[in-house]
Amino acid sequence: MGLMAVYPGPNLSKPAPGHKIYPYLLRNVEIDRVNQVWSADITYIRLKTGFVYLVAVVDWYSRYILAFEISITLEADFCIEALQQALVRGTPEIFNSDQGSQFTSPRHTEILHLAGIRISMDGKGRALDNIFVERFWRTVKYEEVYLHDYETVQEARVGIKRYIEYYNNERQHQSLGYLTPAEVYFKGLLNEADQLKIRDNNRHDQT
Repeated sequence: MGLMAVYPGPNLSKPAPGHKIYPYLLRNVEIDRVNQVWSADITYIRLKTGFVYLVAVVDWYSRYILAFEISITLEADFCIEALQQALVRGTPEIFNSDQGSQFTSPRHTEILHLAGIRISMDGKGRALDNIFVERFWRTVKYEEVYLHDYETVQEARVGIKRYIEYYNNERQHQSLGYLTPAEVYFKGLLNEADQLKIRDNNRHDQT
């Protein structure tokens, strides 16, 4: 039934026997546009009486949080729900995650394959391969979670949703030229749309 004790284990990303592991595709790759690379990861969020699990999907270039979900179990369902929500916004060229069973699940990878997305997975035990999500975990915990002792799952859901809206739309990033993730992400979408129009016009002129 997917039931388990609500506490963090020593490793949230345990592989599943028989699940395909994909190579890491991002070593020495220059990230220079939105929707080039998305990443997903799972962390645990402390409650007064236990823990819940949080998954987030992040655009590497803009640091924009495309989707998140909270669960009391480590079944794949909440990761799949977050992925489907993110894909409503756009489609990345590469989707990167760790080798956990949630992300290697055929139900998860099939969605990526059907969308024509290349799958990349971190090397075993290499948290820095997914550095942008790791930085977000540190930020959300120090700026939100550790300051509020959530008592219930609902309190955690409301608090984290509120913080992510602030993070996306108000919190300026020095690495982004003091713009917000939303400003960078949606500006990147406009640039992408303009480039498509130029290519379409060039094809039309050639015909």
